[in-house]
Amino acid sequence: MAAEVLSNAGMRVDVFDAMPSVARKFLLAGRGGLNLTHAEAPEPFVARYGARRAEVGRWLAEFGPQQLRDWAHALGIETFVGSSGRVFPQEMKAAPLLRAWLHRLRGAGVSFHARHHWLGWDGDGSLRFATPAGELKVGADATVLALGGGSWARLGSDGAWVPLLATRGVEVQTLRPANCGFNVAWSEHLRLRFAGTPVKTVSASFIAQDGSVNRQDGEFLITQHGVEGSLIYALSALLRDCIEASGGAVLHLDLAPGRDLARLTRNLAQPRGRDSLSNHLRRRAGIAGVKAALLHESAAPDDLATPERLAALIKSLPLRLTSPRPLDEAISSAGGVDFAALDGNLMLKALPGTFCAGEMLDWEAPTGGYLLTACFASGRAAAQGLLRWLDGAKNADARKCADPL
Repeated sequence: MAAEVLSNAGMRVDVFDAMPSVARKFLLAGRGGLNLTHAEAPEPFVARYGARRAEVGRWLAEFGPQQLRDWAHALGIETFVGSSGRVFPQEMKAAPLLRAWLHRLRGAGVSFHARHHWLGWDGDGSLRFATPAGELKVGADATVLALGGGSWARLGSDGAWVPLLATRGVEVQTLRPANCGFNVAWSEHLRLRFAGTPVKTVSASFIAQDGSVNRQDGEFLITQHGVEGSLIYALSALLRDCIEASGGAVLHLDLAPGRDLARLTRNLAQPRGRDSLSNHLRRRAGIAGVKAALLHESAAPDDLATPERLAALIKSLPLRLTSPRPLDEAISSAGGVDFAALDGNLMLKALPGTFCAGEMLDWEAPTGGYLLTACFASGRAAAQGLLRWLDGAKNADARKCADPL
């Protein structure tokens, strides 16, 4: 996006990518259907960026969800709004959009250089790259860094840039997993029997550190190590922060969200007769399979034998999360270049002429199109800031030449 803005302004633009081809992570995002953005109203949309809503909101004011859809349409990619409000290309794929975009950029004079891994700066300020042909040094009037966060390192975003900026005096917040799974100390039985099984039609609630109650409906997946999936990702930032502060977090699951506690208690209090507990749970509470396994994982024998306690557990089953899964497994990352290290143009205060964009900045958002939208918008904002900076430098030089000795 930065290259597009700069080339449209008449700049000569070179894009250097460490990978064998560009936009590897963008293509991965489209593997299950490219979720470009979301049709949510502006105010709740911006609220998705939490503590960074003011900073990200400025980017989105210039290039938000509708502008992103219009931009895709100009590339010949029609979009539609799904039942959840998420916006997708008609073909549900990233590759056609990327092909059209690269074709347009190359037609505008943008040059792409693959297998160029950035190594930092030379003593004279030149950019250093490791390439198959050896080290290359490149001089530039200005630079946009869009180096990604720390998740999915095999696609290029390995966080190797953090020490390169830190040694130059740039404040960088620790990269942490976002939209991630969590570890749970499962019993061997549950791990062997149910790993890979989805838990559907549940409601999860979590009390955050500030006392607010956060509730999310949906489904998640049991894994060998714990839990992951859309319902977990939606609460992952709060859960991660709680674990960092206190060493653990407890998520409460409503395994029967369509049944109120009183009705559930009455149903479970009915005589079992010759029914096993498993059949009783299935017939009277709709609890079977993986849900029953989760219930047994947390329940004491007395809980299972007492209808009131059993119903209460079904409506609020504690799931103890011990730690987030590793950063490299996360969909995205939190942390990155602190906004205090940037000026209003997204230029690094410690490195004039160097601008930052995308996930390497210290913001995060849930899945649902919010991540991609802000990445697109930040690329445009950084490029516009670069143009303003170059224009200011040019005017300063002109004034300097006009000053009498």
